[in-house]
Amino acid sequence: MNVRHFIRMNYFLTGTLVFLAGAPALVLTGCNTSTQPAEKDKPQMAKGDYVLVIHGGAGTILKKDMTPEKEAAFRAGLQKALETGYAALQTGKSSLDAVEATIRVLEDDSNFNAGKGAVFTNDGHNELDAAIMNGRTLAAGAVAGVRTIRNPITLARAVMEKSEHVLLTGRGAEQFAREAGVEIVDTSYFWTRHRWDDLQQAIREEDSVKAAKGHTFLEKGNPGSGGAGSRPGGGPGDAVAGVAHAGGGAAGAGGTVRAGSDAAGAGSVVAGGVRRLKYGTIHVDYKFGTVGCVALDKNGDLAAGTSTGGMTNKRYGRVGDSPLIGAGTYANNNTVAVSCTGWGEFYIRNVVAYDLSALVEYKGLSVKDAGAAVIGKVGKLGGDGGLIALDKNGNMTMSFNTDGMYRGSVTKDGKIEVYIYKD
Repeated sequence: MNVRHFIRMNYFLTGTLVFLAGAPALVLTGCNTSTQPAEKDKPQMAKGDYVLVIHGGAGTILKKDMTPEKEAAFRAGLQKALETGYAALQTGKSSLDAVEATIRVLEDDSNFNAGKGAVFTNDGHNELDAAIMNGRTLAAGAVAGVRTIRNPITLARAVMEKSEHVLLTGRGAEQFAREAGVEIVDTSYFWTRHRWDDLQQAIREEDSVKAAKGHTFLEKGNPGSGGAGSRPGGGPGDAVAGVAHAGGGAAGAGGTVRAGSDAAGAGSVVAGGVRRLKYGTIHVDYKFGTVGCVALDKNGDLAAGTSTGGMTNKRYGRVGDSPLIGAGTYANNNTVAVSCTGWGEFYIRNVVAYDLSALVEYKGLSVKDAGAAVIGKVGKLGGDGGLIALDKNGNMTMSFNTDGMYRGSVTKDGKIEVYIYKD
């Protein structure tokens, strides 16, 4: 290894150096996550250099709210996933193999809302969704609402490769899993204290809103005001039914006050003064946490995968964008591979993943500009979240409109970057 290559690793080596057979770069094991680049350093976006990008969810992620131990745990999880995917690519495995292996690491990490760390539904279950797509063939597989599958991304791939279908749901998907030899676990495997506590908090907040304004989904308000109980004349903030919040004031005619902007919202005040009470989204971050991966292998093939536990306190078998091909997950060798995270309803309405691909293919936009454009559309409708995308030439983007997104990337020569916050 020459000095130039060593410097490009951009690490202080505190762990063990492991050479992969035939690999031109180093993989770090046992690294202290404090050795990551300073958060103010933006991803270098080295043109044509990237082979794998991941996300672990987007939302109100602020450094002031993060303990050093919690931040270290998130960084370690992201780095382990990146190392796993890169190792797969370096040994000649396909982009599909790399995506599946990477996401399995995140599904097994209880810090992320997928697999082991999945959030709870209103009735106390963990319901998991996942999708994977082959950019070379456009083959895809997905599952939704499964409760006993340890690694839903593996079941999604089995659906793609071992069935004639694209999307299987619920108990049928679990029956297929048994027949396909995919690992089944008891539902108790998914139980975690912090997710259970999140559910209890969500239920308490929902009950307080119901007590104040009944069980209606739509409430007529006063156009130009923050809605019932809000404080007039304030800045951007929440207008919670029956509750006055500092900063929760005038939305203005045609304006919008987004739920959860002060972490306690109940809905939105939109043009015409209609407040939409969306059960399960009282707290803005109850809808975030999806994990995803996009990869480009040595054969030039792209792949994308996404896995999620969905929305805390969700009801009625709700399914978001993650398992929907073209909404939350998409890959096409001619353009890009995309994985999304955020408020799924808005990603479904905007067909975000495919829209990004179409902007690249039909308008000739760069992956970065296309990513910014589709996230802009999501935000314009009132949605929040982010995405990762990687094009056929190794250019990538990490676009989001929230305060942070757990994310990371690997270049073709093994340089790992991990980021959490916006700035």
